Amino acid sequence: MSLKGTRKRSMAKAISWRIIGTIAGAAIVVFLTGEFEDAGKFIIIDMILKLIFYYGHERAWMMVEWGSVEEPLAP
Repeated sequence: MSLKGTRKRSMAKAISWRIIGTIAGAAIVVFLTGEFEDAGKFIIIDMILKLIFYYGHERAWMMVEWGSVEEPLAP
């Protein structure tokens, strides 16, 4: 059995992780600036760029066999 994930799984993981990271980042922006408008701008830019970067990173790791374990098929 192969441990490689599907493209949909990679995208779902990227989206869920970005939501968590973006909320944390926006909270930091509000804390540092006191401006919710700045946090809104941050959210838009952060979500788009980091989603693309994470998805590419995840797909690149799917091509690397190092650290993967292939489980034998059950009889």
